[in-house]
Amino acid sequence: MTPREKISAAVAQARGGTAIVAFLTAGYPGLDRFRDDLAKIGSEADVVEIGVPFTDPMADGVTIQRSSREALAQGFTLRWLLAELQAMTRPKAPLVLMSYLNPLLAFGLEKLAAESAKAGVCGFIVPDLPYDESADFRAALDAHGIALIQMVTPVTPPERLKQLCAASQGFVYAVTMTGTTGRNAAVPAEVTNYLDAVRSASKQPVCAGFGIRSRDQVKQLEGHVAGVIVGSALVEVLESGQDAPTFLKSLRS
Repeated sequence: MTPREKISAAVAQARGGTAIVAFLTAGYPGLDRFRDDLAKIGSEADVVEIGVPFTDPMADGVTIQRSSREALAQGFTLRWLLAELQAMTRPKAPLVLMSYLNPLLAFGLEKLAAESAKAGVCGFIVPDLPYDESADFRAALDAHGIALIQMVTPVTPPERLKQLCAASQGFVYAVTMTGTTGRNAAVPAEVTNYLDAVRSASKQPVCAGFGIRSRDQVKQLEGHVAGVIVGSALVEVLESGQDAPTFLKSLRS
C-alpha cells in the first residue's frame, strides 16, 4: 500500500463511520512536547494533519496564526520537523503535512519528497499552491507515492470542482465556508448540499474542514462526508493543557 493509499484507507475504515482528521501545529505549545502530543493525538485520530508554521498563514484564523508565530519564535524549522519524525516512533495514523508553499520551495521539492518519505509522511496539503502550478511538486511526490491533497470551497465552479476532485489524492479537503479557519458555526443546509456535490464528483473520500469543533457539527455532517478535519479547536485544547484524546473521543460520541 502506498502512502497516499494509507490515507484513503484510514478515512474509509474509520471507527464510528466518520473519520477524524486531527490538526496540530508542529512545535506548539512547545518543541519539547511535539513527540508526546503527536503520539497522543495519533492514538485517537484516524489521520493526523501536522501544520508547518509559517509567517503569513493566510487561510488560518487567529488560533493557528498565534500557534505558528510562537512555534517559529521557539526555533521551529521544517528541517527540525522532518528530523523529529524520522527519529521518533510514529503513530499508526497516517501523517499529512499542511504547509504554505514558500517553506517547501526553500527546502527543495525533490529533497523534501525524499526526506518526507523517510519521515513517514503520507501526504501534503498546500493551500496557496494552485492546481495549475502544482506539476513539479506533484511529480516529486509521485516518485514516493505521497499524496497531494486538493482543497475545494463552496464557491469553486462546477468544472473546476471536477478537475480538483479528479486530481486529489488521499482525500478531498472540502472547505465548509469562505474565510479563515477557526470560526464556530452550525452547518446550514446549503453546506450539506455542496458537500454532497463534492462527494458525487470525487472518487476519493471527502473530508470537511474549517470551523469543526463539536459533536453536533460532526453529526450534522454524517452521511455527507467521509471525515471531518478538526484544527483550531484541538490547538486550543493543547494550549490550555486539556487532554487531546478525550476531546477527540467526544467528537465521536
